[in-house]
Amino acid sequence: MSRPTSKTDLLEAGNTQFLKLEKLMQTLPDENQTFNFEVTEKMTEAHWQRDKNLRDVLIHLYEWHQLLLNWVKANQDGNLQPFLPAPYTWKSYGQMNQEFWEKHQSTPLAEAKRLFEASHQDVMTLADTFSNEELFTKKMFDWTGTTSLGAYFISAAPSHYDWAMKKLRKQIKANQ
Repeated sequence: MSRPTSKTDLLEAGNTQFLKLEKLMQTLPDENQTFNFEVTEKMTEAHWQRDKNLRDVLIHLYEWHQLLLNWVKANQDGNLQPFLPAPYTWKSYGQMNQEFWEKHQSTPLAEAKRLFEASHQDVMTLADTFSNEELFTKKMFDWTGTTSLGAYFISAAPSHYDWAMKKLRKQIKANQ
């Protein structure tokens, strides 16, 4: 997938990657199974150890959707705030991800799916309210810093879906 550079590309990529992820989930041998792929020393990112099943992956996506939705709304309402809520920074957001994981350990898979599907729709609907210029002009909004608003949408949706599919493919391969 090439990185979207327009509103049309963003909406298409978000929905296309969402559908690919949904289709890939259907090929899991057992949606409730704990991931059993080997985690190697090259897999240094925390998520390889943290996310142990499909529910964990979907909840991670859902919570990042919530970060985006809440951040945009707050800033549009004049409550200027950074993307990551205090006390987190881009150097410490791993702890935030761990807290998302802990928060949802009793969330059933069916609920995780429902939350993810609804939040995906909310993200795409919100993206559609912005013009191409608003999404892809760097520094268009004070609250996006030096980047574009579209970059945040890309990170929270199609790029994050790619991450999820990589994990699910590892699980599918491990069960072949």
